[in-house]
Amino acid sequence: MTEVNQRQPVYIFGARQISVQPPLTEQWMDEPLEYTGDYVRAIEPDFKQYLPPNVSRRAGVILKRALLTARLSMQDAGISAPDAIITGTGLGCIENTEIFLNDLTRSGEQLLKPTCFMQSTHNTVSATIAIDCHCNGYNSTYAHKGISFELALQDAVLQLQRGDIATALVGAHDEMTPDYFTLLKRSGYLGTGVFAGETAVSFLLGREQASAALCRICGLTLQYCPSAGVDEWGRLLDRFLEEQGIDAGSIDAVMTGLNGQPANDRVYREMTASRFPPDKLLHYKHLFGESYTASALGCYAAAVCLHQRRIPAWLFAEPGQPEHRRLHNILVYNQFENKNHTFILLETCGR
Repeated sequence: MTEVNQRQPVYIFGARQISVQPPLTEQWMDEPLEYTGDYVRAIEPDFKQYLPPNVSRRAGVILKRALLTARLSMQDAGISAPDAIITGTGLGCIENTEIFLNDLTRSGEQLLKPTCFMQSTHNTVSATIAIDCHCNGYNSTYAHKGISFELALQDAVLQLQRGDIATALVGAHDEMTPDYFTLLKRSGYLGTGVFAGETAVSFLLGREQASAALCRICGLTLQYCPSAGVDEWGRLLDRFLEEQGIDAGSIDAVMTGLNGQPANDRVYREMTASRFPPDKLLHYKHLFGESYTASALGCYAAAVCLHQRRIPAWLFAEPGQPEHRRLHNILVYNQFENKNHTFILLETCGR
């Protein structure tokens, strides 16, 4: 079990996304796109408007998404380079990896493209952003499937709390190729109920409060215990909330990873049933899709809701709920394979 007790506040100043919803905007808050298929790739912005031709031509899709969301989140925060760059990814640069391996199979180690090989490792994303913004500070990547983003976020928050850094760029990036979608579907990770999507999210975190902050991170805990039952997980949640000085009744909404798959949803329903009424449960994967780092999109959605002080009706898991406007905090809850459970408490800056 790893916890971050929020002694030193950490603020989210910038948050940008490229996903299956309109990129780089919060248009999904008012006019979300709906999908009926089981595999949807991200909507790409016009990279030529933001990236130089030489950068756009050489970089793979995931790198262009990461560069653009990073640049804009730093721009929103008013900084040119963070003190640290930390990325979470489940698959890394899977498309470049596939291109290199396919060329290797066809050519037999002859006439291989070095660019695809150089851009195929997981830490390429963080390194590329660092080169782009001339950041010589801390640089790290976490590749731990469904908790990759949370581990990256935890790293950043701990360093900010200790005073080692003043700002951190935390990203979550995953692409989904047709071949890998087929593999994940056969393995059972993807099933009926939600479509497979892609994730590109960048957050700019800082210690100093400012009017530009979207919200603040009040607490974060990552817990691993594959044999724990619902009662034990509930006690851990209660202790986490108690350390933040609130109880379950003070939580305005809970952002969950409900995705329509019975085994996945049963965990969320059982964990929240005794502490939160059904009308407080939110979900986001029906809008953004499923991926190893989809929880970053849930955190992003919660931050946007807190900044705008409203929750649109389509984020509620229970149908028929009206838009909610009296909003002070959101608990973001993610679980992966019922072994890793993560709670992130976000709060408006005005409280």
